[in-house]
Parts: sequence; C-alpha cells; structure tokens
Amino acid sequence: MTNNVALITGASSGLGAVFARQLAAQGYDLVLVARREERLAALATELQQHYPISVEILAADLARPVDVERVEGRVAEIEGLDVLVNNAGFGTTGRFAEVDLAKSLDMIEIHVTASMRLCRAALPGMIARRRGALVNVSSVAAFTPLPGNANYAATKAYLLTFSKALHAELRGTGVKVQALCPGFTYTGFHDTSEFEGFKRSQIPAILWMKAEDVVTASLKALKRNQAVCIPGLKYRLLVAAASSPLMSLMLPIWSVMRKRTPSGSGLAGE
Repeated sequence: MTNNVALITGASSGLGAVFARQLAAQGYDLVLVARREERLAALATELQQHYPISVEILAADLARPVDVERVEGRVAEIEGLDVLVNNAGFGTTGRFAEVDLAKSLDMIEIHVTASMRLCRAALPGMIARRRGALVNVSSVAAFTPLPGNANYAATKAYLLTFSKALHAELRGTGVKVQALCPGFTYTGFHDTSEFEGFKRSQIPAILWMKAEDVVTASLKALKRNQAVCIPGLKYRLLVAAASSPLMSLMLPIWSVMRKRTPSGSGLAGE
C-alpha cells in the first residue's frame, strides 16, 4: 500500500461500505474488516475497478477476542494508517432481562472492547507521525437512556464519552477523534431476524437519512476536528431536547410507545 490507508470495520454493508467508497474516492488505500468475506471481496473488486487504490480484506468476527487480536495486530503494523473507522455493530430489541445474554455480551465486545482495543493499537503510530483520525460510530441513542434498547444505548454512550475524552487528550498531537452519532439511516441495520416485523414506515419519513449523507457529514466534520458529529438538523434538535430535565418524564411514555411498535425499534438506526 502506497497511499494513506483507512481501516474500516463493519465494511461489508451499510455505513461501513459507504465509508469505503467515499474514502476510496479520496485516494485512500483500504483495509476492509467484516465477518462476511464474500461481501468484502465483492466490494474490494468494485472499488479497485473504479479507483487506483489497493484494497485488503480481513474477515473477522469482532465478538471473538482472537479475531480482535488479529485485527489489532494489523492496525499496529500499518505504517501509513491515517484513518480508523470503528463501525462494526448491531442492534437487539426487547427488555434487557429478555434479550439473549450472549447477544448482549457480543454487543459489548464489538461496540466497546473491540473499538477501544483498535483505537489503542492505532494511536502510537498516529501520534508518532503527528497525523491520523479515529471515527467511532456511536448513535443519537447515546444521549439518553432507551428502554427496550438498554444495552445498545449504553454501549453507544461509551463510544461517545470515550471519543470526547480522547479528543481532549490528543489536542495538539495532530490526531483527530470523532464520535459519529447518526439516527435512523437507510442501511441493512434493520434487515436482520432481530428486527423481524419492523417496518420502516413505522418511523416518520423525515427521520430517515441516507447513508451517503451521514458519511459525507462525518468526513466534513472530521476535517474540522469536530469531536461529535450528529448528522441532520432534526437530530441535533432532538439531542438538544434529550439533554432537558424533562427527558426523565418522557421515559415512561417512551416505554408505552414501544409496546405499540411490533419491533420495539427505538433510535437504534445506523
């Protein structure tokens, strides 16, 4: 790899694939990480046909510590690593006590542990080169407790707080850090068995965003070294409302609304 390099987790679809396309268009060589090797291979072929870049694929399940360690090692050895996008993740629905424990533990491993470890692996080289960027894909769900998505909101809150702290720690080093906090986004996030019965029409159309617009907003904010990126004015207003003391009064209402929604979809939208 001769250009600057971007490593993207969860790159086989959704926001991860869009990050890959937009960074490829900017001339980055890519390392694409996801569980589905065949999708990674197809995306790599597509990108190399359109752009003069190198693309490496790395099949890994970031819920498995052995796979995280393998990706961690690759992150640490890439001399030109300029961008790390921690995008891998998934959602569940239902009350915490009823959600399969293994899924909750996997969510913590992927959203929290893997993201933290990959940031730690990337930072020494970035700091030494005095350049680089970390993008941790959080969610607007990070800004408020979310009954029915308790563990999801909690893990995304970790990414938000972690990223803001790193942003402050790394001031003056040349390394940028961003927590990307999208809301409902057109991706394959809801196309899993976990969201069986979910219909996008249950959510007002105005709340949905295109994945391309979310990633474009993220990369623009990254150039400004903006610690938190919330794409879409509507979501910035919602987050501002979530910080209001009145939000605690809304949680019981939210719980009732969820019972009327077959999937209990919540704000877990990216």
